[in-house]
Amino acid sequence: MRAGPHSGPDVLTFGETMVALRGSGPLKLGGTMNVSIAGAESNVAIGLSRLGHQVHWAGAVGDDEAGRLVLRTLRAEGVAVSAASADPDAPTGLILFEPRLPEITRVHYYRAGSAGSRLQASAVEEAFSAAPPRILHLTGITPALGPAPLATARRALRLAREHGSLVCLDVNFRSRLWTAGEASSVLREWIPSVDALIASDDELPLCLPTGPAADTAGPGTERGPAVAAQAKELLELGVGEVVVTLGADGATAFTGDGSLHRPAQLVRAVDAVGAGDAFVAGYLSALLDGADMAGRLARAVTTGAFAVASPGDWEGAPTRAELGMLGAPPGTVVR
Repeated sequence: MRAGPHSGPDVLTFGETMVALRGSGPLKLGGTMNVSIAGAESNVAIGLSRLGHQVHWAGAVGDDEAGRLVLRTLRAEGVAVSAASADPDAPTGLILFEPRLPEITRVHYYRAGSAGSRLQASAVEEAFSAAPPRILHLTGITPALGPAPLATARRALRLAREHGSLVCLDVNFRSRLWTAGEASSVLREWIPSVDALIASDDELPLCLPTGPAADTAGPGTERGPAVAAQAKELLELGVGEVVVTLGADGATAFTGDGSLHRPAQLVRAVDAVGAGDAFVAGYLSALLDGADMAGRLARAVTTGAFAVASPGDWEGAPTRAELGMLGAPPGTVVR
């Protein structure tokens, strides 16, 4: 699978990016908070931009100071936001991160009625009319935000097919936004239009015709055969390649030619939030560069490792020149 030679951006993505407040401990005890931004699609956009790719983000924010922070940050990271909109009648969403244990963080969302939940299809129509992208990147988060974002995602899929753009779908299931059944009904509809599907092993059943109940592997059951069977079914439904993320065990890619596994890069874990988005950014970057499957997985687990080893959603995303740093011995000083 190769991305086409469109004259537009390498990647177009869209969704909700929120102001992110990260506490130093339990929220009920007060204390200080760091202010940043967070959103799955914008995390991917920043990761790709740092790797030298041209990326457009077409989301919606409120016409408020929080929204201006989102757009300013994306511009500073080299992400084009010309198709983004500022809604005067709805606020920018908010997300709070609360570290509770060294490896456990609670997340609190305040996004009901936000500008992102009112995202209109005109945003992606404007982006495609200006210059169709080589790749359209979607997540399963945006359609869960409400009827308008769902309609926008469906419109983007149709435009991608019309213009010959590759479609990458990161399932990114969020149980606080919709049920497994609701997610499955939408994702099953999209599957025939997807070129690259990225999902964790427990998200794959959401994409199958029989829905979530198709996963019969119970606790303690070897997941490998079940995952391989599910990936094979998705390939038969028209998906070009299925990439299954396995956390600390790395990732496995399935195509019509077989499967390939890549173990994770070993790093000292600091913050796992954003690792999946960083993985996607690395994978799409290598795809845009024309790398084979082994090269795509290698870059994806590398960018994912950078995210795990750094605090924040996107702050630790590497530049292209930094990709080789993980191979350096401990204590290395880069001069």
